[in-house]
Amino acid sequence: MMAFNNGFPVGYNQMFPQYPTYNPQSQMQMQMQQQQAQQSNLTWVQGEAGAKSYLVAANTTVPLWDSEAQVIYLKSADASGMPSMKILDYTIRDSSNLPPKIPGDSPEFATKDEVETIKDNLKKDIDMIKESLGL
Repeated sequence: MMAFNNGFPVGYNQMFPQYPTYNPQSQMQMQMQQQQAQQSNLTWVQGEAGAKSYLVAANTTVPLWDSEAQVIYLKSADASGMPSMKILDYTIRDSSNLPPKIPGDSPEFATKDEVETIKDNLKKDIDMIKESLGL
């Protein structure tokens, strides 16, 4: 019968398996790389030519931001992979170029008293109809 050999010299039993050495610096670098990857969620292209040459997977739509102008390209591909593109121009608004508010444009709401008055009038009308029908 052969003796069990675990790869260590005879008489040396290792109680705990060996783990790679702990390196907090490399773990911190990996976390920083993951955070940087999460922050860049915009895809920048150079002009319409860059947007046209950007490849899109089938059945997906990708917003592409123009680095040269205030334009967003919505590039889509259908199930067969055929691309199409919509071009959107965007402007930055501040309080000076907002559309003016029209005073009568806001909706009017009834007060609680007005609703109660309408409810009472409806009850009276229903009672009159019931009386005229003999119910």
